Parts: sequence; C-alpha cells; structure tokens
Amino acid sequence: MKTFLTLFSRELKSFFYSPIAYVVLFYFLLLAGVNFWYQIQLVNGYPAEVTIVEIVFAQALFWFPFILSFPLITMRVYSEEFRMGTLETLTTAPVKDWQIVLAKFAGVLFFYCILWAPSFLSFATFQYITGHNAANAAGAYLTTFLLLFLMGMFFCSIGLLASALTKDQIIAATISFSVILLCVFLPFLPTVMNITSPAIKEIFAYFSPVQHMEDFSKGIIDSRPVVWYLSMTALMTYLTLQVFQFRKWKA
Repeated sequence: MKTFLTLFSRELKSFFYSPIAYVVLFYFLLLAGVNFWYQIQLVNGYPAEVTIVEIVFAQALFWFPFILSFPLITMRVYSEEFRMGTLETLTTAPVKDWQIVLAKFAGVLFFYCILWAPSFLSFATFQYITGHNAANAAGAYLTTFLLLFLMGMFFCSIGLLASALTKDQIIAATISFSVILLCVFLPFLPTVMNITSPAIKEIFAYFSPVQHMEDFSKGIIDSRPVVWYLSMTALMTYLTLQVFQFRKWKA
C-alpha cells in the first residue's frame, strides 16, 4: 500500500506541476458553468416536466466538454514518460508493473473527480437561491454522480490505453477521442439507419451512455450499466498493463 500511495502521489504531482491541468480545469469549469446557466435560462419562468439535473446532463453542451476532457487528461500519462525515458527509470525501482498502472489510473480518476466537484456547488447554489430542488429527490443527485464516476472510470481507462500505445500525445488524444466518441454515439445507429426492431434498439440502448444518463438523472439505478462500465474498465486496465509490459521489455 505504501508503494501504491507513493506512486499515486507522484501522478498527482505530475498533473498539478503541469499547466495543462489548470488549462483543462479552467475551460471545463467554464463550459460546465455556461451549460448550467444556459439551461436555467431556457426553463426560467416556464413549466417543465423534467428537473434541472435531467436538463443539464442531457444537452450537447454537457457532452462536448465531457468527451473532450478525457483525451486531454490522459494523453500524456504514458506517452510523455515513454518519450522522455522516465518510465524506464521508474521500472528499475522495486515496484511492480500493476502498481504503476493502477497508480496512474487512480491519479487520472482523482483529477477527473476534481473536475466535477464544483458541480455540486452549482446545484446547491441554485437550490439555495430559488428554494426549489434541482432534482426530484436527493437520490437523483447520487445516482447522477454515480454514473458520472462509472463513465469516468471507463473513459479514463480508454484514454490511458491509447496513451500507452504511442509516444505521441496528439496521436494518443486522437485515438481516445475517436473511441470515446464512438462509444457515445454508436448506440444511435439504429435511429440513424431507421431500424425499427425493438430487440436491436434495446441492445444498442444497453451500451448507450446518453440513455444511461437519462435514467440515472431521474434517480433510477439499473445494475446493467454498472456491470458494463466496471467490466469494461477492468478490461481496458488489463490491456493497458499488457501493453505497458510489452513496451517495457521491448525497450
């Protein structure tokens, strides 16, 4: 545990000693704030059948910074270290490969959580000023942020795998962005192709982050997306470990 915590601390320092972390944090908070303000303005003074939480997390203004954040925070995690040769130095220390991989994953996920932490303040401020709840119940907040955490785990693991595959940060960011974009919008394929089969639509909906967000923002917990994101995170992390070990021995 001590070794893992040391590696975890090293990853956090690499984030906050780099200007990219503050740039990502600034623009993410800016876009998230604009999205929140814009959705409030749309429903201000008009009756709405959905809650503020459902509205905020269902729009393109949410999905754009959400998808873009993962390539930015993961692209340099492995790529930069392979390019500069610092990872080879790290592997000569008495640490195991899986400890390095898990520490990097935990560091990225922790920073991702920091990105979303101020969102709690937005909803709390709205409730304090207006006296109205932004969700139907307190459970809707918990389920929404639970899904954000689960999706964050999966998409961070995709970005880390892409970073482990190449020394070029731009290539790593492009790969992760393309794969995550595919994961988000591929489930809309039946609608685009005008497929009316309920069975096919249900299968694609099972993998749809947008559909998952619609359900979880209402306070509905479906165990299937939970299993999906956890299992895919484990798979991506395992593949990252294999790629890391292959590149280490090749070097």
